[in-house]
Amino acid sequence: MTALGQPADPPYLRIAAELRTRIASGELRAGEKVPSTRRITQEWGVAMATATKALVVLRQEGLVRAVPGVGTVVHAPDSAPEAVMAVRARRHGKAPRGADPSLTSERVVRTAVAVADAQGSAGLSMRAIAGELGVSTMALYRHVPGKAELVELMADAVFGDIALPAQAPAHWRGRLEASARLQWALYRRHPWLAKVMSFTRPLISPNALALMEWTMDPVRELGLSANELLHVTVSLAGFVRGVAVNLEDEALAEQDTGLTDEEWMEVRSEEMGALISSGHYPMYERILADPEVDFSLDTMFDFGLARLLDGLTELMHERRPRPVGRGCRTE
Repeated sequence: MTALGQPADPPYLRIAAELRTRIASGELRAGEKVPSTRRITQEWGVAMATATKALVVLRQEGLVRAVPGVGTVVHAPDSAPEAVMAVRARRHGKAPRGADPSLTSERVVRTAVAVADAQGSAGLSMRAIAGELGVSTMALYRHVPGKAELVELMADAVFGDIALPAQAPAHWRGRLEASARLQWALYRRHPWLAKVMSFTRPLISPNALALMEWTMDPVRELGLSANELLHVTVSLAGFVRGVAVNLEDEALAEQDTGLTDEEWMEVRSEEMGALISSGHYPMYERILADPEVDFSLDTMFDFGLARLLDGLTELMHERRPRPVGRGCRTE
């Protein structure tokens, strides 16, 4: 489990990142032509405008330059930008010239987490992170290849912060519930995280995988098939993430309006009441009339988790080990 729910970078940025990697690795050497806009449209299947924007990004970074009559080429070594020089220095076991020794990959990742916590996923950018660290944007590329890789490292880092309980529930239901609550608490601490997670295109996160291994440990003994194990794992994680994806939107809405969810509902209560009292919505009329009704993302999480575990009970019962012999039962 891991992943990318955050809106993906535009195609031109992804193309620029791949070309940047080719240059930094030496696949494209100084003075060599980089793919033309026409070649980019063919190789990546994008429009000409997108291809042009990708090359503009590399030009602005100083990685390439236009040569009349030749095309766009990689900059000469004596004028190569610091990102490329840093990669070359690392390959020879040297510290990049002018590198700040206090700027480490871990520091970049933790600063990125702090930026995302404060500004949301929309505010996360290499420029914002560089600003917090007091370095140039290009200096970050000494430590992370690009934003997509950085987000993956951020997710892995915060999953690594989860402290598993010393006394882990041994029963499958208790273990799944404990795991779901640990994940919910993590999403509450980092509201941006839910939007960067994906289950069809997962990020590579050892810490997230370790959490799910711990989660499913009692379940593995029940005789479920590999397909059932996968779907139980993803269903649990997907449920938590599905509720948590609203956390960042609610936090941003509160910042923008200055109103909590309860205060916003209070402001709209007269308008909502007039709509509901029309007689067309008897269910909602009953709900609004009951003072005991309590609804929030937390109550929705609690209710949905209990129902999910209830639904899994029948499957677990069917897969429970059968009696070994006459008069003997295996719990």
